[in-house]
This record gives sequence, structure tokens and C-alpha cells, in this order.
Amino acid sequence: MSGNSLGRIFTVTTFGESHGRALGCVVDGCPPGMELSEADIQTDLNRRRPGRNRHTTQRDEPDQVKILSGIFENKTTGTPIGLLVENMDQRSKDYGDIKDKFRPGHADYAYQQKYGIRDYRGGGRSSARETTMRVAAGAIAKKYLKERLNIEVRGYLSQLGPIELDAKDLSTVDDNAFFCADPSRIDDLDKFMDELREQGDSIGAKITVIVSNMPSGLGEPVFDKLEADIAHGLMSINAVKGVELGAGFASIVQRGSEHRDEMSAEGFSKNDAGGTLGGISSGQDLLVSLALKPTSSVSVPGKTIDKKGKDTEIVTQGRHDPCVGLRATPIAEAMVALVIMDHYLRNRAQNADVSSETPGI
Repeated sequence: MSGNSLGRIFTVTTFGESHGRALGCVVDGCPPGMELSEADIQTDLNRRRPGRNRHTTQRDEPDQVKILSGIFENKTTGTPIGLLVENMDQRSKDYGDIKDKFRPGHADYAYQQKYGIRDYRGGGRSSARETTMRVAAGAIAKKYLKERLNIEVRGYLSQLGPIELDAKDLSTVDDNAFFCADPSRIDDLDKFMDELREQGDSIGAKITVIVSNMPSGLGEPVFDKLEADIAHGLMSINAVKGVELGAGFASIVQRGSEHRDEMSAEGFSKNDAGGTLGGISSGQDLLVSLALKPTSSVSVPGKTIDKKGKDTEIVTQGRHDPCVGLRATPIAEAMVALVIMDHYLRNRAQNADVSSETPGI
């Protein structure tokens, strides 16, 4: 299977399945000399891991990371960093009833048609459990970006179903089960999710990521624009169906005189562009949002076919997230950080000696 790696210089390759023995990744291209421990990575894994609260899957995985290589005397050596997380709470028997059926909206049918074989236990490689290692690798990128460049990558839940949410206080994001930045809306979210669970259904969500203290000059036109690679990384996350930067789809109804971000010696007037111009970072905050679909792993019966192509009905059993977006914030942060890290190193390789007479705004 190809397509398991991301990045040109800072390269991440993941492996493993939802119900396999372990998940792992290799991070290649990390600069040497950065202090790194398992605890540095574990913080973000704890934010993503299942079983943290009653609104997510009750699969109880500690997601304890092990660093296998690339570290000496608590510092990165510049050699490949190997990471491993063992699966501890698989319940493959939950999927016995669907081994010959295809779950609508899942990758089951597509995997069967592409490979002629599929791991039906939790979706195998197509499971969102694979994102564990993206978060682990992203924690390394986030640490480097913060310590060496003061770039900070922060995400939050900006919409849950019909409930739109503002970023009133990003410091509160990790204080609740939703990664919500508006503490006044937590009760509304709790009520909505409780009603959803009673109905046996699921819902979609929107995550927004803000990257502050961005340098200008990251991004490689024409095909490797910064937003193009960010979209690539975010669209590779399970269940993501849309990505937008800045004003995004709202720019459809804007006039050019309204959309453009005017400049003065004091800076940009606003940020409808989302932090890039011509595919290159402008130095403004990077603003990116992603839409996640509702999972079709619900207890509401639905029509499907079996492996022989015969009509049948399916009810998904087991432990599932009624809203996959509730654990997606650390994953979105990780993917954005990985792309920025790679583009920083690419820009440093080619343009380290470049200077511009125009001051930054």
C-alpha cells in the first residue's frame, strides 16, 4: 500500500491497523539537538486518546508512546525517530457480524474493490485510530516550531452540528471534553450530545486551527503552495470533507474591494486571505478550518450489500464516536504543524541567505 508518507524534508511514515498489535511511525528529517522525551509527545496523545469522556468512544486505550530511535542523551540526533503505540483494548468480536457486509459511508467497499481483501476489524488501516501516530509526530513538529521559531499551533471546535462556536478564550480549550473555546456553551453542547446519543445517531463538526507568529515566505509555488499542502494534509484525515482558509467559501459572495486585505505601514487591515498570498505565507496568522462528516457507525438500521452483492441491512455495533470531530482538534493541529515544519525546512534549505528590503508588517 502506497500513500503512507507525508513531507519532503520532514517526512512522516505511519503504519499499523485499528485492531493490530501496534501503531507506529518513523519521523525522518528532524533537526538534531532538540530536547525530546516521551512525555513531550504523550501530552498531545492524551488529548486525542479515546475513552476520555462520555461523549466519545469508550474504547479504553492508554496510547502510551515509546521512542525507539533517534534520541541520544534526551536530544534528537538527526536520525530517524521511531515511535510506537501498542493497542491494548481491541474488541474484534464486535465486528464479526459485519465481516461480510459493507458499512455505508465507510472505506469497507472501496478497500475491498481496490485490494480484493480488507481488515473488517474496526476498518483496519482506514480507521481513525491511525491518526494516533500523526498526533505523535505532530507533537515533535509543534515542539520545534514553538521553541525555535515561536510559532504556535492551536485549534478549537468552531461548530458542532447546528451549534456555531466562537473562539472567546483559547486557553480553555483543554478544560472541557469538546475542545471548545467558549466556556459559556459547554452546557449546550452536553445537552445536544446527550440527545444525539439517545437517538442512536451521529453528527458532523467543524474545527478551526490558528497558527500565530508565522514567518513570511513559507510555501513553494506553483504546485506546492502552502495552503495546497495544508489542504492535502487535512483532507487526509478520516471523515474530513472540506477545508477552507481565511474567508473560505464566504468569499463567494464578497466583492474584490471587500475581500482584499489592504496593507499599510501598520500592517494588514484584516485577514480574509487566511495568512497566505500566492501560496506563500504573508506573516499573518494562518487561519484554516475543516469540516468533518458524521460517522455512519450508528445504531440506526441502514441498507447495504454483502460481499456477494446481495441486498441486506446493517446495524453497527461496538464502541464509536457519535461525533468524530470531538477528538479531531489535536489531529488537525498535528497535520498543520507537520506541513509548516516541512515547509520551514524547505524554505531554509533554498532561501536561508535571502534578504528583502521591504520590512515585515
